Amino acid sequence: MDEFEQPVLSVKNLRKQYGDGCANCKDRQAERLIRNYCPVCGTVYACQDINLDVYEGEILGVVGESGSGKSTLMSCLYFDQNVSGGGAYISSYHNGQRNLFTESSQQKRYIRNYLLGKVYQNPVLGLKINFSAIGNIAEKLIAAGDRRVEQMEARGKELLEHVNIPVYRIKEAPKNFSGGMQQRVQIAKALSNNPPLLLLDEVTTGLDLSVQASVLDLIKTIQRELKISILIVSHDLAVIRMLADRTVVMLEGRIVEQGLTDQILEDPQQAYTQELVHSLL
Repeated sequence: MDEFEQPVLSVKNLRKQYGDGCANCKDRQAERLIRNYCPVCGTVYACQDINLDVYEGEILGVVGESGSGKSTLMSCLYFDQNVSGGGAYISSYHNGQRNLFTESSQQKRYIRNYLLGKVYQNPVLGLKINFSAIGNIAEKLIAAGDRRVEQMEARGKELLEHVNIPVYRIKEAPKNFSGGMQQRVQIAKALSNNPPLLLLDEVTTGLDLSVQASVLDLIKTIQRELKISILIVSHDLAVIRMLADRTVVMLEGRIVEQGLTDQILEDPQQAYTQELVHSLL
């Protein structure tokens, strides 16, 4: 990346802990913790000083085992959880000068509705499962202030067609859809307001391999056509290998390695990353 290019998203020293901490763990020295857990007071340090940038048109992968903090990172970025400290900045919001985490709840709603789209691992979290597929997209458009029924219907049809939902099923509820189709509806909903950044949280977990492949192909196609920036987290290095330009490796709430995906997979420097890569081979 050009060192003078402004990132679409910049995350600075993001911290998230569960618990107040104590004298044993407040300085977060590794030798006093069991992984990222304090045995004295029970505080969990889920994200510890996370720093990353996502550039225009880039797919940045975040990989790590369960409990590494990657999904907590995504929850914080979409305001599903409050952070314990740090900042996040989007270039199209006040020219990247305002910390998203310290904005008012009203401004956070605006950021969610206009500048971010998120696809959850569990579609129930991202969809109104009993609404129609097109109704889910209308809900996101209405939240962003749209009241034009014809335009919303046209936009909904366009998006659902884009993610290969058959036209005759757009008024059907996602509860009747397969897991792969539910993820496609989530992707369409997340894209409804043309956000500059898409957050994808373990989007292929639990899907059959053939369905995984079609969802990943769809993500690649959308990213190529729309030039959208994507932050994707996964415990599956095969997913990261297929999609990500650069990769961040997380362990116990910290980033332990980052670089070009090919470099990370072909010449990992850290022992943990080497283990991850060898488990894929």
